Amino acid sequence: MGFFDFMPGMGKKVEPKVLTEEHSAAEKKEINDRRKAAALADEVKGLGLEVEDLGVKVDGETATISGTVADQATKEKAVLAVGNTVGIGRVDDRIEVSEPEPEAQFHTVAAGENLSVISKKYYGDPNKYPAIFEANKPMLSDPDKIYPGQVLRIPPIE
Repeated sequence: MGFFDFMPGMGKKVEPKVLTEEHSAAEKKEINDRRKAAALADEVKGLGLEVEDLGVKVDGETATISGTVADQATKEKAVLAVGNTVGIGRVDDRIEVSEPEPEAQFHTVAAGENLSVISKKYYGDPNKYPAIFEANKPMLSDPDKIYPGQVLRIPPIE
């Protein structure tokens, strides 16, 4: 799929603790990047997203995620789980899908938007917002808990 851009100051906070002054700036960055990568991998696993041979690497604001998944939806959810975190501005998607399917669209939430507004924009019907909510579970626990800057999956509707 390639690169996805996110707003690094928005999202779920999974920041590692900062190291002491004893470490050089380069050492701090490397250790913090490794800790953040581990925290992001834990986040993906904690959401119940099944990614075989999951790999997450962080270099500053860029996260690279790899592994193999059964379907396109799981791949997209894993990318969003990593990208919608504080400090990540770009995700390099290297996940392989066992059975490729069409990709969903993505939408970055703007101030004042809710799932009904987004549903009307993509589907022409505000009452189809449950499709967007379901497509973004388990990252979303409530259809009213979205925030500006968050990136959502917008699945095709038959």
